Amino acid sequence: MSTADTGDLEFTEHSHDPFTTTPPAPVPPKATLDAAGEILRALAAPVRIAIVLQLRESGRCVHELVEALGVTQPLISQHLRVLKAAGVVRGERNGREVLYELVDDHLAHIVVDAVAHAEEG
Repeated sequence: MSTADTGDLEFTEHSHDPFTTTPPAPVPPKATLDAAGEILRALAAPVRIAIVLQLRESGRCVHELVEALGVTQPLISQHLRVLKAAGVVRGERNGREVLYELVDDHLAHIVVDAVAHAEEG
């Protein structure tokens, strides 16, 4: 790389050759992209992000999520339905209660990384 000095400003020339092309990244099948989009849409609400962060620690019942997040039971149930439909969470009935947990840790990593990125900004 070479550097050109112009007064107080310093510019760096990039060594990228505009005539050299980098091959395109492989694109997954449309069905995979659609499914990924559904997962990201399901995660695109602050309450659902908070639910995923809670479930990352351990499985929780609706009343535990209500208490932890300070929102109403119907709202938590509505968001859990969206997360369940997208395959983010699953529920296991235990008597009168349903214990919700994350389907896998990949989704928790996405949320944790997004939160960390937002906190950096």
